[in-house]
Parts: sequence; structure tokens; C-alpha cells
Amino acid sequence: MFSTTLEYALRSVTWLAARPDEAATTQRIAEATQVPEDYLSKVLQQLVRAGVLDSQRGRNGGFRLAREASKISMLEVVTAVDPIPRIKTCPLNIADHGVKLCPLHRRLDNAYKEIEDAFRSTMLDELVPGGKRHVPLCASKFEVLHAT
Repeated sequence: MFSTTLEYALRSVTWLAARPDEAATTQRIAEATQVPEDYLSKVLQQLVRAGVLDSQRGRNGGFRLAREASKISMLEVVTAVDPIPRIKTCPLNIADHGVKLCPLHRRLDNAYKEIEDAFRSTMLDELVPGGKRHVPLCASKFEVLHAT
């Protein structure tokens, strides 16, 4: 149901949330989250454009969260890279339905709304156990061996 792009975005922002005082390069984030670097670069730029991340060039540059992790919802990340579709009119273009959805499409839209609500109420800091640095589920062998 969720795209690979969204998975990569969530891995990245969760990893960054565990390191609020550091800027990280695309290469470092890619290695830590096991995401292809070229693909990740595009995802990170989408997150910058959406105001989820800040980026800085130069020697001490890299990416970091634009705000505290407790102030960024999962929904912001989702909306930045792969918005949840909502059903506003009949997908079959049945004139009699218009904006009055049939029971099938109403239930589907309600399910999308529940997912949206769950993501809206989940802040990134909740995805970082204890608010501390941790080894993410997608940790590389290197990170497992060198976790602090």
C-alpha cells in the first residue's frame, strides 16, 4: 500500500530524528538506512521543499530536521513524498453519484482518513525509542557493531 519512496523517507527522517544535533550527508544517511544514494538524494530534496528537512552545503553541511522531531508529524513526511489519496467524487464518473460516494468508495475513503489521522497524530520523536540514538530496524551490520 505504501511506496518505496515513502519507506525511504520515513527511514531517513527517523534516523535524523535520533541525531538532532548533527547534519548528515546523503551518503551517510544512505549507508545508515540502506537506501540507494541516488534515489535518496531525490527523496531528501522533496523533504527539504516541503519544509521537513533543512539542508546546508559546505564542509559541515548536510541534512537535518527543519524543526524538533516532536513538531513534525508522520503525515508531513507522507504528504511530502507520497500523499494519501482521498476519494472526493465517484471514481467511476457515475453522474448520479457525484460527490455522494457509494458505500464501497465511502468506506475506502474512511480507511484513508483513518490512516491520515494516525499519521497526523504521530510525531517523529515517537519513532525514536526513548528519544535516544538507537539502531534502526534497517541498521547495517556496521551500525549494529558500532551503536552507541
